[in-house]
Amino acid sequence: MKDPISGIQQVGIGVPDARAAFDWYRKNFGVDCRIFEENGVVDKMQRYTGNQIHERRAILGLSLQGGGGYEIWQYTSRTPVAQKEELQIGDLGILCAKINTLDVQLSYNVFKEKGLNLLTEVVKDPAGAESFFVKDLNGNIFQFISSSYQFIEEGKLNSGISGVMIGSSDIDKILPLYQDVLGYDTIVYDKTEEFADLSTLPSGDLKMRRVLLKHKTLRNGPFSELLGPSEIELVQTEGRTPNKTFENRFWGDLGFIHLCFDVKRMDVLKAKCEKTGYNFTVDSSESFDMGEAAGHFSYIEDPDGVLIEFVQTYKVPILKKLGLFLNLKNRNQEKTLPKWMLKGLGFNKVKD
Repeated sequence: MKDPISGIQQVGIGVPDARAAFDWYRKNFGVDCRIFEENGVVDKMQRYTGNQIHERRAILGLSLQGGGGYEIWQYTSRTPVAQKEELQIGDLGILCAKINTLDVQLSYNVFKEKGLNLLTEVVKDPAGAESFFVKDLNGNIFQFISSSYQFIEEGKLNSGISGVMIGSSDIDKILPLYQDVLGYDTIVYDKTEEFADLSTLPSGDLKMRRVLLKHKTLRNGPFSELLGPSEIELVQTEGRTPNKTFENRFWGDLGFIHLCFDVKRMDVLKAKCEKTGYNFTVDSSESFDMGEAAGHFSYIEDPDGVLIEFVQTYKVPILKKLGLFLNLKNRNQEKTLPKWMLKGLGFNKVKD
């Protein structure tokens, strides 16, 4: 059976002000393509929104240099709720998003000069790779990691999202989901100790187990080359009882709300998930339509309740004003879209 996943499409981020968040990411992280911005209702997600339909604003930001996007999500019918206590490394949920940079030290220097909230200096992970951690304007943590991968050379230091760190109560229990279902078949490291690179993060000085997962080969699919390679890091802390990051809160509240994968064959993925005991908890069945984008989405939960979204894209706006859209519904889903075609997404760039 062919891998039904093309890569990490985006990470959902609940914010109090979507436009302010997009502007901040654009100016600081280089996420300058606004693929869509929509106001509307939250449909089919009532399971995670208090059995009510709420209104929201959503913006999808992307960098054509490569990597996944940012689905910036704001409730407009209610005030979004923050996690009761400050997020700690090892809490059960998405702890941070990982971003590729061509030069870790230079990115760090630029952020320091800008006065951003740097949580660490440049440090080395258990595999010896350099990185650093920084908070955004709303307190979400991002890890900048070294990578030479670029889809289009745009002269930026940083690309898009290339992975996440997830807190787990039992890594051994969750590994089959990420290895067998989501295709992260390579263990870069699996270590249990106190880690110097996390020591200045909240509860990062505790003993913990860390497992870094990657995939051996670049995936295929319409957007696979744009999305690029990715990684998942699982963290299990010893010495404290972790909190669930979204306990007593709604999907879409403040923080990292989901990890989303771009999918080529939703039917194949659904069968794969069901075979391993991860039934879809939400399924848009035929399609969703956000006016500027359309597709088929679904969700599963990991054993700790972390939400993982799958999206099979049917339509993407290239130049909305002229009614120009990229239609994928009848295309070969195993074939990568030509670079010249994806460069058309650059019409959605936002500049000062």
